[in-house]
Amino acid sequence: MNPGQEDEAAQAVPTPRERRQRAVSEARRDLILDAARSAFLESGLEGVSMREIARRAGYTAGALYTYFASKEEVYAALLDESLERLLRRVAPAAGAAPAGRMPAAARREAAEAALRSSARAFFEFYAENPRDLDLGFYLFHGMRPRGLTPGLNERLNARLRDALAPARAAMEALGLDEEEAQTELTALFAHIVGLLVLSHTGRIRMFRRESAALFERYLEALVVRCRARHPRDAR
Repeated sequence: MNPGQEDEAAQAVPTPRERRQRAVSEARRDLILDAARSAFLESGLEGVSMREIARRAGYTAGALYTYFASKEEVYAALLDESLERLLRRVAPAAGAAPAGRMPAAARREAAEAALRSSARAFFEFYAENPRDLDLGFYLFHGMRPRGLTPGLNERLNARLRDALAPARAAMEALGLDEEEAQTELTALFAHIVGLLVLSHTGRIRMFRRESAALFERYLEALVVRCRARHPRDAR
């Protein structure tokens, strides 16, 4: 390593002071996000101001703008963190994609297992984290995504599509074409969200049913429908 490279390497390593400053900045950002989460859940995006978030966090409104340009950016940061945890939950559950060199029966079994596990991971994440369901689907203070920018809404949609992609890939591996897979994926997504809303609001009790059992019933019916589209093992 020549002297110039040594200087660049030394500059790349943060000093103790820089590490402390970074840790303080991250802690303050986390405090702001915690305050914003509670504010959004109580009053909705439209009913919250940067001043209110700052009050809850114990900062001035001006201090918040050091970290976020608007309350929509705060919301986006919360949403990104939530969806990142969702993706970490779903990705391992999907497993490896069925390999073309596998026997047809083995490919089918692998695809069915991937469909079940990835769909369950999606359902279970929001079943276990109702606040994330509120955040991700605008369930607080009405269902309409009031106050959201088109960019933020598309950002949500893109990350949700990523989380659902393993289930769609498994359906296509089971023989569904793109249009059929999209239709089944939409129905799966709607079924999951509907069951979770009924469960988290307690409305499902009027039917004397349990959301997880209903989800499993739907999932098995979906697997059967997909199985019927899979090429026969003899091919």
